[in-house]
Amino acid sequence: MATKTPAANIDISALVEQFASQFRGLDMKEPGQWPVLPKLALWLLAATLVVVLAWFLVLSTAAEELEAERGQEPALKDQYRNRLAQAVNLTELRKQKLQVQEYVTQLEKQLPGKADMDALLSDINQAGLGRGLQFELFRPGQVQVKDYYAELPITIRVSGRYHDIGAFAADVANLSRIVTLQNVAIAPLGTRDANGLLAMDATAHTYRYLDATEINEQRDAKAKAAATGAKP
Repeated sequence: MATKTPAANIDISALVEQFASQFRGLDMKEPGQWPVLPKLALWLLAATLVVVLAWFLVLSTAAEELEAERGQEPALKDQYRNRLAQAVNLTELRKQKLQVQEYVTQLEKQLPGKADMDALLSDINQAGLGRGLQFELFRPGQVQVKDYYAELPITIRVSGRYHDIGAFAADVANLSRIVTLQNVAIAPLGTRDANGLLAMDATAHTYRYLDATEINEQRDAKAKAAATGAKP
């Protein structure tokens, strides 16, 4: 006949007491001499603290960076679409660039050089005399040098009939070089023998391009000013 093995009786209270006894009388200065269970509990506590600190110090920052990158995604998609459209229309954009360059070249041809300024001033004077106007004042001002061109204001005062003054303004606008009339004021001449004559005060602005030497001087002056401004 088979013999039945008796079931082992486990004393839970004794087991708990055994575990608890390992945590009594621990020397905090000598953790290396602790029993197994306290060492294991301390290790688990340390691991938990490391994980928590890693979450707050590393993973939370990574999560914020991830959200920031996700926030940039729509803008990057729009940028991609725009660049894709430009790439598709690259040939057309190059044609437009050439057209703009040709237009700029045409405008530059309308700007006189330094040597042409005297002839241009003479053309403005002749335009007024050709319409029978009397120049009361024709005074060139101080040249204002810009980045790539120079501007010369000319204060003028002419007298004549209304239609002749209007024709003079049209003639100035139709000169081969760029000349603009600004601050225009027309009033009766105000003399006894005026006979319906008018006086026009205006500032004519004409422009010329800078030669290579002047452009280099402008660049050197800007670089020097920037270097001076950068010093403490």
